[in-house]
Amino acid sequence: MHAAAFAHVENWVFDLDNTLYPPEARLFDQIEMRMTAYVMQMLGVPRREADRLRAHYWKLYGTTLAGLMHEHGLDPDPYLVDVHDITLDHLSPDAALTDAIACLPGRRIVYTNGSASYANRVLDARGLTSAFDAVYGVEHAGYRPKPERRAFEAVFARDGIDPTRAAMFDDDARNLSAPHEMGMRTVHVAAEAHAAPHVHHHTDDLAGFLTPLRR
Repeated sequence: MHAAAFAHVENWVFDLDNTLYPPEARLFDQIEMRMTAYVMQMLGVPRREADRLRAHYWKLYGTTLAGLMHEHGLDPDPYLVDVHDITLDHLSPDAALTDAIACLPGRRIVYTNGSASYANRVLDARGLTSAFDAVYGVEHAGYRPKPERRAFEAVFARDGIDPTRAAMFDDDARNLSAPHEMGMRTVHVAAEAHAAPHVHHHTDDLAGFLTPLRR
């Protein structure tokens, strides 16, 4: 059992997109479409080039937002409002996941590269709001994105988290590298496992993984 590996954990940090809801909801497809449209309007480029830049900036900087800020001086707040203006019709409450998270010992937070207001909308649609003590978006990290270590440090300092007594859950394995360096237990939440030294655990069933950790 993996429960012993989490016996010291007092702080539970969860990514949002494709972590606290199933990827089949395809919310990020909507967000990517709005990102592309925003890039087209901002830079005056055709859709194909906007798609290329969106993906390029995500790969190079961690998020499209970070690339647009670095390369083009983008004002982040209007962008975050626009790209997260999506429908959540494909989401439904998950009582099993809510219960599994709510029963974890210690403090439970959400930390996303999206905005906190968007995260709160998603949590409400999933019935997860009551399970968490705090929600942090990219704005709380000074708009620095995961996987930058300074982004994690900013959010953890704000919340008072000791990384050596914390665990990080994320669907993007690269976002677990800095938490691993900081002394956290790391869990990759995805359909396929990613074998890497900075990934301690993998699960494609978050509620099932968390249930043995309840104390």
